[in-house]
Amino acid sequence: MALEWEQVIVDAADPVALGRWWAAALRWVVVDDGPDDLEIRPAPDRLPGLLFTRVPEPKLGKNRLHLDLRPDDQDAEVARLLALG
Repeated sequence: MALEWEQVIVDAADPVALGRWWAAALRWVVVDDGPDDLEIRPAPDRLPGLLFTRVPEPKLGKNRLHLDLRPDDQDAEVARLLALG
């Protein structure tokens, strides 16, 4: 029996805005876009993806999950990400 990692779910107050920011930051594509969720992937047919979904409750504490990214040029990448918002 095979097992494939499909996606990481990210709870958000505004999943569309957050998902679009991450799509731009990672240079990924939006593969599913609805009013309450947005899914991005490296390419339409590649996994895993990130699924941003709306939750009504506010964030109360520290994130329990974070993504570690390794840019070729950290200063340039920080500047690019800051420009994205």
